[in-house]
Amino acid sequence: MATDIPKPLRADAARNFEKITRTARQVYAERGPETQLDEIARRADVGIATLYRHFPDKTALLRAALDQAFDEQITPAIEQAMHDDQPRRGLATVLEAALSLAINERNILATATNLGAVTAEAATRFFDPLTLLARRGQQAGVIRADLVPEDIFRAMAMLISVLPTMDPHSGGWRRYLTLILDALSPEAATPLPPAVPLLPPRPSNLLRS
Repeated sequence: MATDIPKPLRADAARNFEKITRTARQVYAERGPETQLDEIARRADVGIATLYRHFPDKTALLRAALDQAFDEQITPAIEQAMHDDQPRRGLATVLEAALSLAINERNILATATNLGAVTAEAATRFFDPLTLLARRGQQAGVIRADLVPEDIFRAMAMLISVLPTMDPHSGGWRRYLTLILDALSPEAATPLPPAVPLLPPRPSNLLRS
């Protein structure tokens, strides 16, 4: 019977995959969006042919690099938040992790956005648990009841939009995260105008600066 399950990489191939992906993140952080693949191969101490065996083009490498960053920085925050008995604090944990990733990986994010490498599936991987946390907060009475999933998407977009206005390592974004979290609180909340649908999904818009 045929199967579509990919075969696992050999140990040496898996090591090269991980090393190239991690090196790409380091080189992009240092050199910016103009980073070339041959520089990444040199720094990873592999041949350019080895790099292309794993990543046929820059888009594939960028997606793998973002997946690696997500697995290291966002997934643990989501797991922590899901086990937190305070939903609002859990929501804050995930948003903090997402903004930290947006700062640490900003050059890869900018390049991935320009190449269309940030997919709807990647956005769903982030926004689905974030929406679930918001609903838990609503059920607990600590997140305003009139919040809808589109509000979460747009709130994140607003937070991302402030990052280019400051020194990325200043921590100034925490001020605006606090403002957004306070806006989600039900205390003294002004009734909201009706929500409007999102335009056709273009998750890369969140990352454009």
